[in-house]
Amino acid sequence: MSNIKKNIEEIMRKLPDDVLLVAVTKHRSIEEIEKVLEAGIFDLGENRVQEFREKQEVLPQNIRWHIIGHLQKNKVKYVVGKVFLIHSVDSVELARAIDKESKKKELTTDILIQLNVSGEESKFGLDPNQLDQFLEDISALGNIRIKGLMTIAPNTKNIEDLKDIFTTTRAIYDKIKENVNGVTNIEMTYLSMGMTNDFDVAVESGSNMVRIGSGLFE
Repeated sequence: MSNIKKNIEEIMRKLPDDVLLVAVTKHRSIEEIEKVLEAGIFDLGENRVQEFREKQEVLPQNIRWHIIGHLQKNKVKYVVGKVFLIHSVDSVELARAIDKESKKKELTTDILIQLNVSGEESKFGLDPNQLDQFLEDISALGNIRIKGLMTIAPNTKNIEDLKDIFTTTRAIYDKIKENVNGVTNIEMTYLSMGMTNDFDVAVESGSNMVRIGSGLFE
């Protein structure tokens, strides 16, 4: 556990000041997470809603929680109003469910659209070719705010393949940012891409938010 602080310091040295580190705490103990907080990292990412709920109840209230895993519509009520950002919105139905719950609680929920740029069948995410229609379909939802995009790259050591995924996602992000045209619920702020094994390539390609788990704890 004593390595956590050192691991975080090493990773932070590699990240530009404008890149936000989200510590992925999936399957990590409260004691391990407290070490992350002691190192000054308060953005924590969870994959599973149940695990998020258990940890959120006992950990400090100043944590900014991120839901980074696939979110089922029937679990939306457990996260709306309690998380800083939902990274994994990939369907109109899920967006509507978040909007409906947010309206019920009289608040606005910030979300990222998850894109499956690699086209891998094993990964969740919206096909980039469906993005324009998706944005049109949810542009009228008044209780969600689209804050950017998220993608997960293939598990590969091929740097060129990774660069291709990340630069393609960045280009899509920039295009949306340039063409928002007064749509009130779209603000391109975060480009969430890059994990332990590829965050350096992601940052070089324009990411400003990385999700790192094993690199902090091992």
